[in-house]
Amino acid sequence: MDYKKAVSEAIKASGGRENISSVAHCATRLRLEVYDKDKIDMDLANNVEGAKGAMFNEGQLQIIFGTGTVNKVYDAYEQMEGRSDDFSEISDKAKANKAKNQKNPLKRAIKTFGDVFVPIIPVLVATGLFMGLRGLLTQEEVLAIFSMTPDDISPNFLMWTQILTDTAFAFLPALVAWSAFKVFGGSPVIGIVLGLMLVHPNLPNAYQVASGDASPIIMFGFIPVVGYQGTVLPAFISGFIGAKLERGLRKFIPDSLDLLLTPFLVLAIMSVLSLFAIGPVFHQLEVVVLEATKWTLGLPFGIAGLVIGGLQQLIVVTGIHHIFNFLEVQLLADTGRNAFNALLSAATAGQAGAVLAVAVKSKDTKIKQIAYPSALSAALGITEPAIFGINLRFVKPFVMAMVGGAAGGFFASIFKIAGTGMAVTVIPGTLLYLDNIFMYLLMLVISAGVAFVLTYLFGYSDKMLENK
Repeated sequence: MDYKKAVSEAIKASGGRENISSVAHCATRLRLEVYDKDKIDMDLANNVEGAKGAMFNEGQLQIIFGTGTVNKVYDAYEQMEGRSDDFSEISDKAKANKAKNQKNPLKRAIKTFGDVFVPIIPVLVATGLFMGLRGLLTQEEVLAIFSMTPDDISPNFLMWTQILTDTAFAFLPALVAWSAFKVFGGSPVIGIVLGLMLVHPNLPNAYQVASGDASPIIMFGFIPVVGYQGTVLPAFISGFIGAKLERGLRKFIPDSLDLLLTPFLVLAIMSVLSLFAIGPVFHQLEVVVLEATKWTLGLPFGIAGLVIGGLQQLIVVTGIHHIFNFLEVQLLADTGRNAFNALLSAATAGQAGAVLAVAVKSKDTKIKQIAYPSALSAALGITEPAIFGINLRFVKPFVMAMVGGAAGGFFASIFKIAGTGMAVTVIPGTLLYLDNIFMYLLMLVISAGVAFVLTYLFGYSDKMLENK
């Protein structure tokens, strides 16, 4: 594949360089934010070199390349266009159109939240896999195969595994603050230090406070202060305000004093705000959200699984599905288990089953060439090729996939299936369920099987091609 050709065609499909305000990417899509939607050539966008489809959403032309490929396309973009996303030489008409096409505040907020989380997902994925492996290696049944007991495991080995599984969540505020500073235009290194302040060892550990083994520090006689290990919102808000403060200070502080005064003032001001105001307030808000999530997941008769397993892929269509990251991270940080992941796996498996049914049933060569790789991609946790290449294109397979996801989600809720990590689903997600792998695999079979059968019988026929 010619990645530079893909970049050139993507820019041309967007209406040219002068119509692009910024370029970014997620796990599967190259996202080109445009000023004027009317200048986009969707036919060209759908036929960009290596593209599996394209869509316009929230002011962005989103071209789907698939996992791995999109990173290489973006690397080619950086080599051709430079690392800066600032396309400043635009016409007044383009500026006016940008305001016209501006996203609503809620969607902008959700997108920004996703932008902050996407860079730190890889380490959370790795941590989740380590948790799964650690759980497997320390199970009595597994140890018995080697004529061992938990007492036979070296304490040093256990300490090493604990370092692997705990570090990312222990210092999660530093990761979130770093990413937030980067997204909002501040200095990422200041974000790292600010985030580390939230988990400084001199502060009472949040987990120990929760278990009753430690007590909060009472500041000024009424403000309870603890460490914020495993929290998200305090670091996110602190990163947002800190980055804006830094940018504001740089406008007034002389260049000769910038290196000395700007970091000093940002850290001095934000340490007070973060520890004594933002942290206590938003930590309590996180607790409320977490409890509401737990309540939803605990609804009887598998209702949570039906709803989330059935509807989650609709959120993927909008491109704002990263909002679930907050809930998954917080569930893991507080409970060590992630029931959401099982429901997302069910929804994803449903898409895999539906697109596989199309691949098997269709006699059209081009459909098969798209559907079979899309089924494999969905089985590995990436559903965009299946959704935009086949299922949503013909509508009925997408609906059948949602039914399959709801069936698998219902099963997962009834049997309380939950993972030890996040961000990987379906086949790769198996390592998150090593302590309950049979039920997890059965859930996947139910989701994919229901979607496959319904799609094969009622959801697709080659006659649909006549209307496409």
